[in-house]
Amino acid sequence: MRRFTVCGVFLLLLVLSQIPRSSAGELVGMTVTPHRIEPALRYRRPRDTSLGARVQLFVRGPVAGPRFAGKSPAELLADDAWTWHDLDAQPALPADALGVWNFNGRDANWGVDREFSLEADGLPQQSVAVAAPKRWISAATFLALQGPQPESIVLHVSNDSPRELQTTSLRLWLPKTGESWHTLWPQTPLAAIGRIPSGGKGVVKIMTAPLPLTYAVLELATDSGPLWAQVRIKPEAFDISGGWIFDSKVPWKGDKPGVSPFLDLLCHMHVNTAHFETASGYSDDPAMAERYPLKRFHRLQPLEQWDVDAWLPKIHAVEFLGEPQYGGGRPVPPQEVFDKLLPYRTSRLATSVTHSEERTWRYYAGLSDYPHYDAYRVVAPAADAWREYDRWGGRRIGWGAPLETIGDLSRSLRELNRPAPCAVWSQGPHHDWGGGLFRGGRARRSPTPDELRAQAMHALSTRITSLYWFNLSVKSVVKFPDTWDAMTRIGREIQMLAPLYLEGDAFGFERRTASDGAPDWDLATIAAPDGAVLFALDTAYVADPTENVFRFGEPRPATFEFALPVWLQKPADLFRVDADGIHPVTWRCSEQGVVIDDVCSRDRIYVAARTDEIRLQIEQRRKGALDHEMRYTVDREAIERLLK
Repeated sequence: MRRFTVCGVFLLLLVLSQIPRSSAGELVGMTVTPHRIEPALRYRRPRDTSLGARVQLFVRGPVAGPRFAGKSPAELLADDAWTWHDLDAQPALPADALGVWNFNGRDANWGVDREFSLEADGLPQQSVAVAAPKRWISAATFLALQGPQPESIVLHVSNDSPRELQTTSLRLWLPKTGESWHTLWPQTPLAAIGRIPSGGKGVVKIMTAPLPLTYAVLELATDSGPLWAQVRIKPEAFDISGGWIFDSKVPWKGDKPGVSPFLDLLCHMHVNTAHFETASGYSDDPAMAERYPLKRFHRLQPLEQWDVDAWLPKIHAVEFLGEPQYGGGRPVPPQEVFDKLLPYRTSRLATSVTHSEERTWRYYAGLSDYPHYDAYRVVAPAADAWREYDRWGGRRIGWGAPLETIGDLSRSLRELNRPAPCAVWSQGPHHDWGGGLFRGGRARRSPTPDELRAQAMHALSTRITSLYWFNLSVKSVVKFPDTWDAMTRIGREIQMLAPLYLEGDAFGFERRTASDGAPDWDLATIAAPDGAVLFALDTAYVADPTENVFRFGEPRPATFEFALPVWLQKPADLFRVDADGIHPVTWRCSEQGVVIDDVCSRDRIYVAARTDEIRLQIEQRRKGALDHEMRYTVDREAIERLLK
């Protein structure tokens, strides 16, 4: 028998310790997104208040055949315990690879403060607790300097724990091929040094090599253990859509070849996206497509036609399911929505789903890469009960709902789908709203310019990254030309502030009331690495009893205090922004942020900047937006002639 010396045994153990341990799988992480209900929303029937949670389990192979509480995913779906899962779409996980098991619990039996047994081939049986998170990645944004592949990541982290959190590095887990979106492999860690105070938020910005457009896992190392998130890598851009702009029954091109007075108006308003795949007169006319470069927002099939390098910069997202919560009379079950979107997981195209009703959209949480909602606050069909809002001095109205509930809806969707970016259909002019039941005695069947702007501002203040006007048809813009300037100004302001929106995350929100308890202001903050956008949104408007529209009062003195994250406290500069430019404002530092004194109504947008350069950059972007508007001359008479 060969004898080993003590030194030889030590060397053998050292060698063995360097061999990857892949004989058994492991649950390495977990992310819990609790369901929520927005108390500001009112409905005709009581809501189901039994709240579940969206759960992501991060497992390292080899593992296969998971069972939860002794049941298979299919059994839990059939029992209505879960609303959707992705486990049947995933094969066995090989050794040392990472996979993510996603499921969405329907009610409190699969909500926070519960636990379940987990067993799988290759995984030790264990009990898993579903707990409300104390630390999480709240936003993950991928940005591309040029081309379709992102080259930087901006991560925002929330820390509700009682101690400071230190981040050290970020590891991406990526698939080896486009087909294996569910099987991920470790990449070289990247430095991600950050400090997140207790009860606060932090941000890290990481430069990378060009990243593939695919699903990935983020493993953010911290001194309290890693934080995990599954994300779709997609280059983020603030797009503005006009909706279904191509109407085959209404001429939209005009008489001049290669020119459309209608599209001139839309591009003047900074619309760069539309809901179409191909459109006669546009897709087959190179001159028209060159003059009006519009991104696609549709089914985009067959995939081999659209998932090519030439098309990627011209695609906003995949969206073809309509409103699955309604489904044309039969709600489309969330699992069916997942199945319909599944073919796109092997592609480089991001998916989107239209959410319609806050009461049940938690059941659809996490289904798409870029969720958005569709809800309006005046003379339009709505899921909530407008006469249930006791907001107008005892008067109950059927033609409108509180404009600020747009913010409540946006925050709900954002938190249910974090860290994915979100978008919003915002109410624009529409020629066919407000008939019968929905008009409620109101003559005007579209939002006034003030009502249109207020809804968009409440959405923007929650940190959306795209806005879709519903719906800019020729008939609609001709019928309500007084909304054109409002939409143009909103589009210009979005261009001015887009870098802060894209790199930012929602930081703070306060709903203020006056001394008598009446609505006063909503204050909201979007914090980015180089600056914060501060919103003061007027909620002291009234329901005009004669014309049945919402009216804002005259400017009034106001003092706004905004808390700021640690990296922006004591800013180098603070100023007011609107479509006309940059304006001085009276302000001072407070213990945790800034205090602003102003005289205003409707809305105010301020920027707190780390450096003086931010002011110059915003003004340069405003001039660029004005140059863009000048390239598209608005000819109202030519647009009106399209209907004759």
